[in-house]
Amino acid sequence: MIRKILKEDDGWTFIETIIGIAIVLLLSTGVGVVATKQLSKANVTAAKSQIGNFKLALEIYKQDCKIYPTQEQGLEALYEKPQLSPAPLNWDGPYIDKKVPLDPWDNEYKYNNPGVNGLPFTITSLGADALPGGEGINSDIHSYE
Repeated sequence: MIRKILKEDDGWTFIETIIGIAIVLLLSTGVGVVATKQLSKANVTAAKSQIGNFKLALEIYKQDCKIYPTQEQGLEALYEKPQLSPAPLNWDGPYIDKKVPLDPWDNEYKYNNPGVNGLPFTITSLGADALPGGEGINSDIHSYE
């Protein structure tokens, strides 16, 4: 009797296999969309966090040196003592752990001194598209936001 049952159950038909593959593809597409959206949010959060770290390091730099790095000296002044004038007399860095990293989209952070709206400096990530402006994940991320 057991042999008879096994013989009657020949396995999956071609149609059942195609339906199974289609279901797996639909589920994996949904997971992929959700994962991509979460990764985009994580990149924005990482850029905001890194900009916050730069801001804190710049404030400590200013306490030591009495000025912020010039635009030409850039954020690199937080890691290596600037050689460009005006050379800070009381530089006591490095003020960050390693060389200035790229943003989460592998682009350089933009440092402006003076900053916008009367601020002493502005740090910007241009977002996923690496272009000024944009919406969503392509939006710029600024130190004054």
